[in-house]
Amino acid sequence: MNIEAIRADFPMLAKGNAPIYFDNACTSLKPINVIDAINSYYYTYSGCSGRSMHHIAKKTEERFELARGNIANFVNARQEEVIFTKNTTEAINLVANSIVFQADKKNIVTTIMEHHSAYLPFYELCKRRRIELDTVHDINSLKEWSQKITKETALVVTHAINNTLGTGPDLKEITNLAHQNNALILVDGAQSVPHALTNFKRNDIDFLAFSGHKMLGPTGIGCLVSKTGLMEDLNPFIVGGGTIEEAKSDKVKYLNAPHKFEGGIQNYAGAIGLSAAVDYLKKIGMGYIEAYEKRLIAETEKRASEIDNLIIYGNFEDKKSAIFTFNIKDVEPHQVTIMLDKMKKICTRSGVFCAQPAMEFLGAPNGAVRASLYFYNTFEELDIFFNCLETVAKTLRG
Repeated sequence: MNIEAIRADFPMLAKGNAPIYFDNACTSLKPINVIDAINSYYYTYSGCSGRSMHHIAKKTEERFELARGNIANFVNARQEEVIFTKNTTEAINLVANSIVFQADKKNIVTTIMEHHSAYLPFYELCKRRRIELDTVHDINSLKEWSQKITKETALVVTHAINNTLGTGPDLKEITNLAHQNNALILVDGAQSVPHALTNFKRNDIDFLAFSGHKMLGPTGIGCLVSKTGLMEDLNPFIVGGGTIEEAKSDKVKYLNAPHKFEGGIQNYAGAIGLSAAVDYLKKIGMGYIEAYEKRLIAETEKRASEIDNLIIYGNFEDKKSAIFTFNIKDVEPHQVTIMLDKMKKICTRSGVFCAQPAMEFLGAPNGAVRASLYFYNTFEELDIFFNCLETVAKTLRG
């Protein structure tokens, strides 16, 4: 596939003097077809879905539900299993605030590597419910997982790919462990859905959360995918207009899922833009994206080994996406990312990446630098990045 043709689809890369954008784990760039789809909604059919009877409203509803179906197809789920949310954070909070536990369930199991958006909702839930939040530290140890997940476990909360290292646990084995113990499993797919083929049905997970903006889509739109039977057991999280079948002074009857979870006017432009992003990813091919990122990571490993005083977090052989996290010995990470930006407009991220427990566990309590790549990044950009990084290391270490 022609990388220059791909880059020409992205306005931020097509213009002269484009940045070297290595901050894709934070958010991705947007192709022109996504921007056009959003503009088309605002220009030609900017109405309300599921309310008014006129032709503009009907077209909005049609496009909104077509978007839901297209996104469902992308992750191999049923259309009615997709709930639109603002982002991954809201999707996970929806589960945390809606789920009903059986009386004999005493704990929730998660990992030390979770993003705050997956960890904090259940930290707060466990405080309110006075149940235990048990943490797995070695995500690759099935022994530790099997020790933590028991008949008293209500829910397992884990990532498919984490945002600190680009690694992830064996979801199939963990899902089996959860279900063997009559527990549910929620997967944070924010870093996996954009980078790897996702099969909700085959993986047999109960809840999948992800965001649009990390997978070429607009900000302010995400999804919670849930098995149909489980959705009916969840209590509505945000109630209001668009969620009820009937509301009287003494009785309220809610709509069936997913609509009972989508209170108020929805982000129609966001859903339509995310559907356009899915179309673009389908055109490129998730298999191509996975293979290309593996090549980028292999080159990253080779070049990183050539730089002195580089502290590298995680093992390259465990990586499932092109995330490279590092520090320069005795150098503050923010200094590195600022200098890279000033030298060649190289965009990286520094800090704890909204995953402070993970960074403390990795031995970097003050944070690190993260370069996260996507299928529109090039080997030439990697070459520039490592040449600059070598200069930064020599300059800042004196």
